[in-house]
Amino acid sequence: MKTIPTTAIGRHRRISLTRWGMGTAALGFLYEPVETAAAVDVVHRAFDLGIRYFDTAPLYGEGKAEERLGQALSTLPRDQITISTKVGYTLTPGGGVGHDYRPDAVCRSLEASLARLGTDHVDIVFIHDPDEDYLGAIQGAYPVLHRWREEGVVGAIGVGMNQSAMLTQFAHDGDFDCFLLAGRYTLLDQSAAADLLPVAASRGIRLVIGGPFNSGILTDPWAPQPMFNYEPAQAHWVSRAQALDRVCREFEVSLKACALQFALAHPTVASVLTGIRSAAELQENAALWQDPIPAGLWTALQKAGLLDESLPVPDGESWSREGPPAE
Repeated sequence: MKTIPTTAIGRHRRISLTRWGMGTAALGFLYEPVETAAAVDVVHRAFDLGIRYFDTAPLYGEGKAEERLGQALSTLPRDQITISTKVGYTLTPGGGVGHDYRPDAVCRSLEASLARLGTDHVDIVFIHDPDEDYLGAIQGAYPVLHRWREEGVVGAIGVGMNQSAMLTQFAHDGDFDCFLLAGRYTLLDQSAAADLLPVAASRGIRLVIGGPFNSGILTDPWAPQPMFNYEPAQAHWVSRAQALDRVCREFEVSLKACALQFALAHPTVASVLTGIRSAAELQENAALWQDPIPAGLWTALQKAGLLDESLPVPDGESWSREGPPAE
């Protein structure tokens, strides 16, 4: 694996992200169980490959992902690692999960995350999934995060969601460093290009892209029941994903490689997260990042109406491109 380049985010402090980051939802039992030893091992292997950015959240396995990430990172140099976690979900002793963006709940959430992670600080804090409570998030959680950043408790603040419309509203209403956008700027679904990306670019907000495979449909669009956005994919998404795959096959290129590399071509995108649960998945993703993709493939996708011609596409340098400087 070649050295993974880094880029800087942060309108107030410079935070370094590797262009390929590791999401830890799978370490919290997303879709299928993962043994603790295997979870710790895959984090260590990711570090050995050059990944220095790890994203987590209390929601992932009701704290299990944070605990396992913390266990793994306890034997690694903390000053070389960037960690992002999230606030907004509350965990109850009985195993329940709910939303709470009130200041006291946000403070308790971060304190619990720090304890599970075994660290005295995290680099980025995202407000997590405030789809049903925008006012609660912007009036309750945001002022707390803003204060933490001013006091140096965290280096950067943002919002993490699976939609772009509300992130666009947050961009207008707050002073954020970065957003975690899952599934809405991918090879299959570029809907965020119409609203969020221009606003984020104009305000110096960098994007971390999650869900580059759209919950699995871009790993195998021919599966009996492909998943899209965490649920069975509708027919039009299946048809579009299969059309993407046909073009990739014409060029003898993996659809998964195209899906991983696509988003990094946009200058607003700082990093792409992949959820990894095993050493085998880690090695596969490392190979996909390095797959050469001919320029003609992107042109073919544009001519087929599968990719907007106005969007930037990888040119062989996207992997190492720094993007706009942090303000």
